[in-house]
Parts: sequence; structure tokens; C-alpha cells
Amino acid sequence: MEEKTDLSRRTFLGMSALGVLGLAGCGGSPAPPQVDVQVPQALLDQAASLRGGSVGMLSQKLYAEAANKALDRSLQVFAEATGTTIRNDLVSGDAGDMVAKMDAEVRSGTSRDFAFVSDRRFVGQLHNLGALTDVTDVVEEMRKLYGDPATEAATYCVFGGRWFAIPYHFIASAMYLRKDWYQEKGLPLKPQYTWEELRDNALEVSDPAKKRFGWGLTVNRSGDANGFIANVINCYGGAIADNTGTKVVFDSPETVAAVTFIGDIYTNPKYTPMLPPGIGSWTDSSNNENWLAQILGLTLNQFSVYADSKTKNNPVYGNTHVFNGATGPALDKPLAFGESNSFVVFKGAKNPDLAKLVAKYMVSGSALLGVAKGAPCLVNPSWDKVWDSDPYYSSGDPAFPALREQTRTPLPVTTKTGFAFPQAPSPGEQAATAAYLLTDMMQSVIQGTRPAEAVAATHARIVQVFEQQGYQQ
Repeated sequence: MEEKTDLSRRTFLGMSALGVLGLAGCGGSPAPPQVDVQVPQALLDQAASLRGGSVGMLSQKLYAEAANKALDRSLQVFAEATGTTIRNDLVSGDAGDMVAKMDAEVRSGTSRDFAFVSDRRFVGQLHNLGALTDVTDVVEEMRKLYGDPATEAATYCVFGGRWFAIPYHFIASAMYLRKDWYQEKGLPLKPQYTWEELRDNALEVSDPAKKRFGWGLTVNRSGDANGFIANVINCYGGAIADNTGTKVVFDSPETVAAVTFIGDIYTNPKYTPMLPPGIGSWTDSSNNENWLAQILGLTLNQFSVYADSKTKNNPVYGNTHVFNGATGPALDKPLAFGESNSFVVFKGAKNPDLAKLVAKYMVSGSALLGVAKGAPCLVNPSWDKVWDSDPYYSSGDPAFPALREQTRTPLPVTTKTGFAFPQAPSPGEQAATAAYLLTDMMQSVIQGTRPAEAVAATHARIVQVFEQQGYQQ
């Protein structure tokens, strides 16, 4: 999923929020969907003693600008209604130094009060660094109101039986293929495929003369490539770490088999017709752009590309078959359990009570609804009963029922080789992934390194990262 790389600050003052809101609609960027944002009376009552206070917030910038504007509007309404000030900084989740910067700010006493970040990618690292405050009290209070959060959150937000992140909104995992191209070739539309089926079908539907390229997955440095490579390795029975998240087990016959499979796609002339021009240098936005240009037959992405096609009335929306993902020799079901953007409160926060109150406000009701409508199917409720809070979540898009079920996926999913996903949060794995060790490995294979040698070399690099995180191997 692409996330913009600029960082900007937006400050919402208690009595000037409407003025800020008037400016937000100017310019050529898309306006947020019209939602009557309200602050519940219970939260207004809790905020009474905090009037005049201020908080600093860090937001992981969302792919859809309309969703960013809607998020701003929710914060503005809260600030005006409660007489508080919210300073919101936006940052890309794919900035490789994001965790290091946040940790440095916490240690120096200059950090924001709270942030929302991907629980799967960042919460484990931040907790391991001692940067987070226990928020179990908030989660338990919200459970009484909204039921349970997405099942994945219990893996990525809980450490030692305590919650260190508050699930905000759910981001599903999915794959997309061109159902019209499949139907032309008589290929079945299914809820899941094997990776080998997807490769073979991609070649079958390709026609470079018609600018049809069946394979839209890169192994160049990007978050999407990290996800693709890791998924294939897991489906083949390999993993970066054991189920405790502390011991590196990357170098295995299963990992070598997966890397061999992936490498063959990009080096075997047989598959050249299904690879779009420039795929070797794609970034996170490239598969989105090429999918929307209607030249790809398959891609793996969060629902950013789906949301874009819907909100911009792109014809590819009607020709999109959404499915859960792929399987492999070690798994007969896809690894599709998503992640949540979750609120964390930093150690040393100057106004933790107000930070927690803003988090409670943002996860539900009209505060979330506007953001969800700005990024349809990309931003979804994390909490079970929030799905029932507005008809939009039941009838706004055909994909919603499947998305809600993904939040309830029974976990863990166990491979034939004994790995249980999602595994225990691993700062070592998160750091190794953020360093793009998997994509570097695949680039070396494309350049001629034997898969077994590339896996062994990458294993050694991963061990170094784990030891830097304090895990002796």
C-alpha cells in the first residue's frame, strides 16, 4: 500500500476548528465525504476536566487524501467541542527510520503524546524499546461498549497479558484479479488459489500486444514486495523466526523452495510476457497505478487500490475479483487476517488522559465513519459492534461482509511445518522486514545468486538484526 512520504502538521484549536475546516475544503484535492461528526455526550463529560489542555498526535498517513481530510475533520470537531488543542503530524509508515525517530523523541522528552501506527509492523518494536504506556484500562472500557476488537490485535497489541495499543481501524489483506480476463479464458473465479495456479493463470491471460500483463507483483524494495515474499515463504512452510519471535529459523529447505519459485518468475524467459515493463523498479505506488491503468491481471495490495477504483469511478472496479489470497505446500488456507492501525500512548506523554480520550472518540461513531467513507474498504471498524453502528458498514460495498469476517478469523493459522501465524510479536522480525532484507535477497537471486546461497546469506543478516534487538542466537 502506498503512503505519502511528506510530513505536515495540522493544529486544531478549541474555538477555531470551524475556521480551519473552511480552509480544508480549498484546493484541488478531494473533499471528505459529508458526515455529521458528533462527539458523544459521555466523552464530553469526561473531557470537562481537560478543557484548555493540548496533545500532540502522530498519524500514519492514509493512502486516500479524502480519508486524511475526514480524519482532520473529526479531530477539529473534537477540539471545538471540548475546548482542547490537537497538533497532528502526518508521517509515512514506510519511512525506514520512523521507529528510531519516535524512540529518540521519547528518550529526549520531546515526543508527541500519542500516535496511531500499524500494530503488525511497529507496536512490537516500540514496546521492546520501552516507549509505550500500558492502555489495558482503555481497551477493557471499550470492550464493554463495542465488543471484541479484530482477532489479530490480541497478537500484535498484547505483551505479558497487557494491552499496549488500542485498535483503531482494521486494514484487511486481499488479492485482486481481473475477472473479465479470467472469464475470457475460461478460468475459474475462486475464493483462493495456490501460488502456482496464480502464476500459471497470469501467463494464460497475458497479451503484451493488448497491454495485458497478468502478473502485478514486484520484488523491488517496497512494503508490498515484503508482504508478497513473506507470504510465499510462509505458505511454503518457512518463516523468519520461530513461534516465540526470538530465534531466527529462516534458512530452511522450505524457504529455499519458496525463493526458488519466486526467482523463477522473474528470471525464466517463459514468464516474460506476463511481467509489465518496469516491474523490477516498482515502488509501493506502482502496482496501484498500473492496476488503475487497467494493464494488470493480478496484484496483492491492501484495499487502497480498491478504494481508489471505486471513489474515482474507474472501470476496473467492476472487473475486480477480490479473493482472500493464496495457499502453498504447507497451508490449505490463505494467511488473511489483516492488521489494525492502533493508537499508542508514549511514555512521558504530557497529557495521557486527553490522548486516551481522543483515541476512544476516534474508533467509533461518526468520527470513524467519515474516514471509512473516504477510503472505502481500506478503513474498516476494528471493533465488532462498531460494524453495526451504521448501515454503511453492512450495505456500502459488496466486500464488507467478507471484510468483517476477516476481523473474526480464528487464529492462529498453523502450517504443516509447525509455524503458527500470526506469530508472537517480534521486534527482530519487524526490524529485519523494515530493512528490506527479503527484497534484497530476491534482487540477488535475480542477478544470478543461487537461491540456497541467497537464503543462507540473508539468514546471517537477519541474525545480526535480531542480536541488535537483544536476542542472542
